[in-house]
Amino acid sequence: MANFVLVPGAWLGAWAWDEVAGILRAEGHDVYAVTLSGLAERHGEDAGQQQHVEDVVAVVEDNDLRDVVLAGHSYSGIPVGQAAGLIGDRLRRVVYVDSNIPADGQSFVDGWSAEGQAWVRGQMEGADGFWPPLTAEDYVGQDLSDESIALILKRGTPHPGRSITEPAQLTKPIGELPTTYVKCLMDGATPSSAVVEQLSSPSWELLELDTGHWPMFSQPAALAKLLTELR
Repeated sequence: MANFVLVPGAWLGAWAWDEVAGILRAEGHDVYAVTLSGLAERHGEDAGQQQHVEDVVAVVEDNDLRDVVLAGHSYSGIPVGQAAGLIGDRLRRVVYVDSNIPADGQSFVDGWSAEGQAWVRGQMEGADGFWPPLTAEDYVGQDLSDESIALILKRGTPHPGRSITEPAQLTKPIGELPTTYVKCLMDGATPSSAVVEQLSSPSWELLELDTGHWPMFSQPAALAKLLTELR
């Protein structure tokens, strides 16, 4: 049995993984869902990207976990990819769930257009350095029920701005780690060019889910099944 460490994306807390975690635990796995600093019940804490890396590493080390499947959704692929290189032989596999991936010296927003970067910085300036959550319209067309959208809007919290503007610091090339990238097809049929480049590594594989960008809400059983079938 694996130890699953599940890390949610921007604006979300450990609660986002409740359905997936319940399915995995029912099958006998141990599951550790992570709330990153500054989010959900930890909202209000100022947190940079390296604090989020430390949050993930601490869950693994403090619980003395082995055979770790370390999964990151959306934004959290960046701290998860860095954490994976720090936990050594405790790692079984990294799973990027429709996520960004880290590039040494680059931040979450560095790949955005100049207009996009100006937009997000403007949002943060108006929200005390935090990135405000999405609106209901942003979740349309992503295979989400009205109930799921309402839950995300109710429980989502502003995201610490420093974590998306500070650069990643890789201690090990992500292409060397056993990795699965999960592409959610309703959020784009193909992965980003950065992911495609990494998929040339024999350590990486690509899997697909026919759902939107938040599969832990839209297709939790399918996502849990995918996770349990990883080698």
